[in-house]
Amino acid sequence: MGGTSITDEGYLYDLPNYTGLLISADPTRTPLLSMIGGLNGGKKSMNFEFDLSSEYDFPTAAQPAITETASLTASTYRREFVRDRQFNVCQIFMESIHLTYVKISNQARILHEEVGTSGFAYSTAGETNNVADEMAWQKAVRIQKIARDVELTFIDGAYQFPTGEGVAAKTRGLMAATALATSTTVAAGTADLSKALIDQLLRTMAGAGAPFLRPVAFVNAFQKQQISDIYGYAPADRNYGGINIQTVLTDFCELGVVYNPHMGTDDFLIADVAFCSPVYQEVPGKGLLFYEPLAKSGAAEEGQIFGQIGLDYGPAFAHGSITGLTTS
Repeated sequence: MGGTSITDEGYLYDLPNYTGLLISADPTRTPLLSMIGGLNGGKKSMNFEFDLSSEYDFPTAAQPAITETASLTASTYRREFVRDRQFNVCQIFMESIHLTYVKISNQARILHEEVGTSGFAYSTAGETNNVADEMAWQKAVRIQKIARDVELTFIDGAYQFPTGEGVAAKTRGLMAATALATSTTVAAGTADLSKALIDQLLRTMAGAGAPFLRPVAFVNAFQKQQISDIYGYAPADRNYGGINIQTVLTDFCELGVVYNPHMGTDDFLIADVAFCSPVYQEVPGKGLLFYEPLAKSGAAEEGQIFGQIGLDYGPAFAHGSITGLTTS
């Protein structure tokens, strides 16, 4: 079991030092964010509200029946096409760090186990703290946390427009985008993921106008295994076994398949990453996602990491999803 996190100051006894491998059992991979630019790439906006696309529709295709006489009246066949604006918002991602001078000073004080009346046993003989610089490590871990939060938000974020300073901006994620008015989502109704459901989703996306430029299916662990069962076949080799489907050839595209630990357990998402990009709002003179020290209030180092990030997913109809799948 891993350690807990604290929301107060970083005291010596709240943040003990250890030896051994430094690792977290929580998922740290952010495949969607990595594919579309990461925390170091993307677009910039000087407005928290930014445009995604300007969309328009054609009437249903039909064969004209225009006589020579009728062709003399041009105004009869006049038509104007109306564009619609699609947009999203940037939201705040923020983490604070507060370490006491005493904590920072005791890098060689290593906690081993709870023993005796004092409750702790410490030693410094020939052992090395697995964190060489507490402040640097706390910054790095918080950047990882922000990346995980951004990944989850880009997948499952619920849209909210900030109508005042007391209302948080929330960027719309891809799952919510597929459920907009021009819906490209298929309700499984607690059925198993199947080729028939995936085919239905692809047909729905094609009918909505999806161009299938660089589509990638993002799935959690169980649905990833389902895909391998659906499309896989065992190799004819007595010394090699197993299946790991990473690309599926469909009638509309080559569909990449990526395991994403941040996907909902009953969801299947096809995101056309050719249209996706993070959007950042820069704070003038500071940067896009930055750390800054805060005012001193005693014997401690205090600072914060701050960024304003949203998702540009382009046209919503470029993406699709299946919801309500079985999870075991």
